Amino acid sequence: MAGKVVVEISETPHPDVEVSGQASAEGPEELVRFENVGLRYGIGPEILRDLDFSIESHSFQFLTGPSGAGKTTLLKLILQTLRPTRGRVTLFGQSVGSISKAELAHLRRRVGIVFQDFRLLDHLTTYENVALPLVVQGREEASYRAEVIELLKWVGLGDRMHVPPVILSGGEKQRAAIARALIVQPRLLLADEPTGNVDPSLARRLLRLFIELNHTGTAVVLATHDLQLMDLVDARRMVLAEGHLHIYE
Repeated sequence: MAGKVVVEISETPHPDVEVSGQASAEGPEELVRFENVGLRYGIGPEILRDLDFSIESHSFQFLTGPSGAGKTTLLKLILQTLRPTRGRVTLFGQSVGSISKAELAHLRRRVGIVFQDFRLLDHLTTYENVALPLVVQGREEASYRAEVIELLKWVGLGDRMHVPPVILSGGEKQRAAIARALIVQPRLLLADEPTGNVDPSLARRLLRLFIELNHTGTAVVLATHDLQLMDLVDARRMVLAEGHLHIYE
């Protein structure tokens, strides 16, 4: 669905940005589909049950619910670092239950993840942390250096790229984590409470980054319990409560 940011954020020169939620001229592509998915640990009761939803290309949605509702767990199910106990999960048109581990790893490269606790490596600089996914892929620095620098400037860390994470503020660490997730140019970005530990002003700036990213074509799932932040944007809401997922378009 489409909507507009209704908050002015003076730190960026861009005008209000529309939440995309709309596919290209070829029509929407289904990136993720859950069908009758359930999850339990051991022999206990299901903690998530009867999950049926899809995430389309170019879409923007909030994932919300009370603390402990299972937002992080659902993101792990989407990323397939956690496997459901029943149901069918499809990523980028392929059923994950019928592909090899190598094929699944390849699909997961199309998904970026921003963790609430940043997960930056203290012995690396900001630049090196952001470049790390490309290093793991075996790319030579000459092939990505300009790309990393440009991305760091885009998130407002152009003057902090050569310092270690311990020098960065909480907001700067979160922007570095966002840049690291984006450097692989994901089709889908999952953000787990990225504004949970920052002040309201910085939360709005981070939200603007995610909306601008969505405007370029990346689908975004932003997990948050901040109702005031969600009210700033007219976007789809995925609400977890008592193990069930409710969708509000």
